[in-house]
Amino acid sequence: MRAIKYFEKKKKFNKIAKDIQTIKIQGAKNVAKKALEAYLLFPSKKSKKKLISLRPTEPMLVKVLNEVEKTSKKEVLEHFSFSQEKINKEVFKLIKDKDIIFTHCHSSSVTASLIYSKNKKKKFEVYNTETRPLFQGRKTSRELSKAKIKVTQFVDSAMKIALTKTQGTKKVKKIFLGADAILEKGVINKVGSGMLSEIAEENKIPLYIITDSWKYSKKSIEMEERNFKEIWEKLSKNYKIKIRNPAFEFVPKENIKGIISEFGTLSYDKFLEKMKK
Repeated sequence: MRAIKYFEKKKKFNKIAKDIQTIKIQGAKNVAKKALEAYLLFPSKKSKKKLISLRPTEPMLVKVLNEVEKTSKKEVLEHFSFSQEKINKEVFKLIKDKDIIFTHCHSSSVTASLIYSKNKKKKFEVYNTETRPLFQGRKTSRELSKAKIKVTQFVDSAMKIALTKTQGTKKVKKIFLGADAILEKGVINKVGSGMLSEIAEENKIPLYIITDSWKYSKKSIEMEERNFKEIWEKLSKNYKIKIRNPAFEFVPKENIKGIISEFGTLSYDKFLEKMKK
C-alpha cells in the first residue's frame, strides 16, 4: 500500500514538473502555486532544487518554497488572496470609463483585476497580443471575454498599430503588464515587453506593472531561452537555419509609470524602498 501511494505521489509530482516546464501551467503565480503543491508531496532539498530549475526566471517560485519551510501552505495561499484583493482595488481606482487598456501575454494578476473592475461596473475595452510562439494571449482573451469584457486581440507585430491609434484603432490610455521578476533596474516579463515599453514611452502612454511583491529579487535573473521547436517544430535538415527563442525581455524602470502591488500604487523607486525595509 505504501509503495502504491509513493508511486502515485511521484507520478503527480512529475506531471506538475512537466506542466511547469512546458508552460502548460502559465503565469508566475500559478507556477508558484503548483510548485508548492508538488513540493509538499516530497518536501526535501532535492525536490526544491528540481522545481526551481524548471523555470529560472521565476523568483516567486523560490519565494513560495522558502516561505512554506517557515510557515504553512494556508498562510502562503492567504498571502496571494490578500495581495490580489489589494491589487484589484488599486486597479479599479486607476481605470476610467471608456478607457482602452493594453496588455501583453497572460498575467493572472492583470486579468483578475480587470474582471474585478468590470464586475464593479467600470466600462472599458482591452487590446492585447496573441503572444507567440505559445499564444498565452489567447488565454487572456478567453478569460476577459468570458467576463463580458470587450477585447480585441492583435498579432504581436501589430503592437505599434494597436497602441498608436492608427488603421482604425482607438487611443490606448494605459498599459497593464504582469511581471516574472522585479529587479533593481527594471522588470523581466514576456518577450515583447521591452519593445512595448519603448513604444509606450515614445507615445506618452503610462505603463503599469501589476504584480505581487513576492516577485522581487535582489539577485540577477537568468532570462530563459526556450526550445526552437516551439517556433518551427518540423524544420527540415536541408535548411541550415538558426532559430532563437528568447522567452523574456527586460523592461527598464525608466519606462514604468508605477508598480501596483499589495503595497498600493508606487513609483518604481518607492517600491524598491518598501522592499528593502
